[in-house]
Amino acid sequence: IAHTRWATHGEPSEGNAHPHVSEHIVVVHNGIIENHEPLREELIARGYTFVSETDTEVIAHLVHWELEQGGTLREAVLRAIPQLRGAYGTVIMDSRDPSTLLAARSGSPMVIGLGMGENFIASDQLALLPVTRRFIFMEEGDIAEVTRRDVKIFDKSGEPVKRQDIESNLQYDAGDKGAYRHYMQKEIYEQPNAIKNTLTGRISHGEVDLSELGANANEMLAKVEHIQIVACGTSYNSGMVSRYWFEALAGVPCDVEIASEFRYRKSAVRRNSLMITLSQSGETADTLAALRLSKELGYLGSLAICNVPGSSLVRESDLALMTKAGTEIGVASTKAFTTQLTVLLMLVAKLARLKGQDAAIEHDIVHGLQALPSRIEQMLSQDKRIEALAEDFSDKHHALFLGRGDQYPIALEGALKLKEISYIHAEAYAAGELKHGPLALIDADMPVIVVAPNNELLEKLKSNIEEVRARGGVLYVFADQDAGFTSSDNMHIIEMPHVEEVIAPIFYTVPLQLLAYHVALIKGTDVDQPRNLAKSVTVE
Repeated sequence: IAHTRWATHGEPSEGNAHPHVSEHIVVVHNGIIENHEPLREELIARGYTFVSETDTEVIAHLVHWELEQGGTLREAVLRAIPQLRGAYGTVIMDSRDPSTLLAARSGSPMVIGLGMGENFIASDQLALLPVTRRFIFMEEGDIAEVTRRDVKIFDKSGEPVKRQDIESNLQYDAGDKGAYRHYMQKEIYEQPNAIKNTLTGRISHGEVDLSELGANANEMLAKVEHIQIVACGTSYNSGMVSRYWFEALAGVPCDVEIASEFRYRKSAVRRNSLMITLSQSGETADTLAALRLSKELGYLGSLAICNVPGSSLVRESDLALMTKAGTEIGVASTKAFTTQLTVLLMLVAKLARLKGQDAAIEHDIVHGLQALPSRIEQMLSQDKRIEALAEDFSDKHHALFLGRGDQYPIALEGALKLKEISYIHAEAYAAGELKHGPLALIDADMPVIVVAPNNELLEKLKSNIEEVRARGGVLYVFADQDAGFTSSDNMHIIEMPHVEEVIAPIFYTVPLQLLAYHVALIKGTDVDQPRNLAKSVTVE
């Protein structure tokens, strides 16, 4: 048993690395044991010595103590687990009998992979795809006893339970970078195909076809009077974009909240409100907790938009729409973001039709989405121009991103990408907020990146750009070719081909991804696995 550790309690060090051991009891654990301090004191009083700073070590000593009181390893685990508070996916072994593993799940994903004369346990099915396609997804509170030939699952009271085994159709196609230097670069370039795959089978006779949602979905969606979106990180930014779409195009009020804030706030539930959760992995701890809370609060229903079939978020939601981006390995999300936006825009079209909006809205969305892959291919052909710009950023410590309307969340996403992989401190603001604080930061050492499609907000945006120029700021404007900008010494114009207004947020994401990638390359950071970050955040 082994574990790739993302440090929470105790620094990343050999002493804190898993497995943790108490004589012959060996433990790996993902999650956070919230009551580890009182448990530690109790175990020290019983004579146990702790050699690490981690919360995990209490599990090893606690199981050892319970085993000393008598019974089998399974019985000891069943007595120990209820004493733990917090989130955990843990695997426990007695080194005197290494042919049996005990696994326990509470708030952290666990999957059992079934083989021929061999079985596996992991926190994510993707880790097991090279060895099996048959899986049992452990449910909340489950405890499993796994040998080479057998899997027995019990609930927290120790009663045997049946869990269905599922054949996965996921392809492990992402292990090879091919001609690309990094997974992130590969995933940026895969976006046209990822979007095509996400659209396949979902547009028919000029209309969006989401019949995959099932027969009852139309009835639920027709009742929707409000949408609540919860998500984290990049997925939160895609939710922010969709808010503009849901309200302007479908006429449905929409709120977007960070999942870790939503779940700890007393919120008033709007009538007939649909909970939409967004997550690449479908295992994001705070988003899952927010979904579970929404069921208690009486939402009309829940819809997950996710990239991993069979994930916890998909299984626990009433409805699910899959982004068909393929496996995303780079920690900084790229193709999962643009395919989330693609799915959200299709959902907007469907809701607009159900709400009796002008048929031209759906027509424009369908037309824009069908054109999107080739538009992004056009954008990717300009990679060398963006690579040349990246040199200007390599010695900078700060950057400011600006956008208006549905481009403001794209500015947020651009800033997130730059800070994630280049470690440059980057902020994003709605351009109209400049004079409310950010203008104080403007000087020649702080590049200002602006996304400027040719839309009704362009003239307002130009005024904001002049505010920056007047204060000696250096601007990098990704502008529609018809927007009428002229380059000067302190204003670099990167002309973008004109795109349909409805897909502009998705399109303008791509140059910002490329900019972040090339800046990180020059700075020599770990593009695919930035420091301190994890791909799937399964702890709070």
